[in-house]
Amino acid sequence: MMEQHRLTLQTRGRGTYDITRQVRDCVRGTGLRIGLCHIFVQHTSASLVLCENADPTVRRDLEAFMSRLVPDGDRLFDHTDEGPDDMPAHLRAILTNMDLTVPVRDGDCLLGTWQGIYLYEHRAHPHQRRITLTINGD
Repeated sequence: MMEQHRLTLQTRGRGTYDITRQVRDCVRGTGLRIGLCHIFVQHTSASLVLCENADPTVRRDLEAFMSRLVPDGDRLFDHTDEGPDDMPAHLRAILTNMDLTVPVRDGDCLLGTWQGIYLYEHRAHPHQRRITLTINGD
């Protein structure tokens, strides 16, 4: 069995957005006993992260680290067509992941107790993001 679903998410700008519930709802709707859920964000300036879901300071610290590693407006970058966050957003996406694969067992995502699935928006301004889920197995 294989199914594909699309999620659309409106961001408010840079930060992490919990999509765990939406992903789990899609997986549960398939009735799949065992398999995989592949999650793919269709953009070059946003990514996906599997991250701590209980303490929001983990995600704030992640953003603080990324801001130091790839600062907006760095004169090193030539690609600034859409502003000072343009190239840093692309680099942040490359350094994280544009896709994740999560195991499925008994009709649900097999996540650890403290794991959540997040869209990580790297642009400073709001964007609409498309995410494709491909769910397969028995």
